[in-house]
Amino acid sequence: MAERDHGHGLTPPRFDRPTRVLIVAAPFYRAIADGLIAGARAALDAAGARHELVEVPGALELPTAIRLASRSGGFDGYVALGCVIRGETTHYDTVCNDSSRGLTLLGLDGLCIGNGILTVENLAQAETRADPDGANKGGGAAEACLHLVALARRFAGAEAADVGPQGDETGRG
Repeated sequence: MAERDHGHGLTPPRFDRPTRVLIVAAPFYRAIADGLIAGARAALDAAGARHELVEVPGALELPTAIRLASRSGGFDGYVALGCVIRGETTHYDTVCNDSSRGLTLLGLDGLCIGNGILTVENLAQAETRADPDGANKGGGAAEACLHLVALARRFAGAEAADVGPQGDETGRG
């Protein structure tokens, strides 16, 4: 079993004011999606963030769903969850590249997105990465989203609302 390693070593931020996150999941592989969702929900609950879930058919629809939801102004951040397993055709490359590119472009537009789209060679790799007690990539994506929300608030002048990377109330160290 893989060790829990979110790859960033940062303590999840805490928020003094309400934080609302939309989890957008593509349940093409239902068991994998359920593990990712469970990990994301646990991380968001631990941070005191309110969240809701919507589902879309596949990974390619994740960026569009996030853009549509962003127009409501009701969310501080987004967690994109899905799984793409390599097959016999180049469709894998298209789905991986285009879903990732879509999320990146939305992020560069200012949306706070944690990317939890697994891109794997086989189902066993996906199961290990989706398991909340394994690699917990759903939880890692939720934590990434929360860190971006904290940064967005800090840079928008709302320093007092968040605990920053150095642990003080302003986030300035």
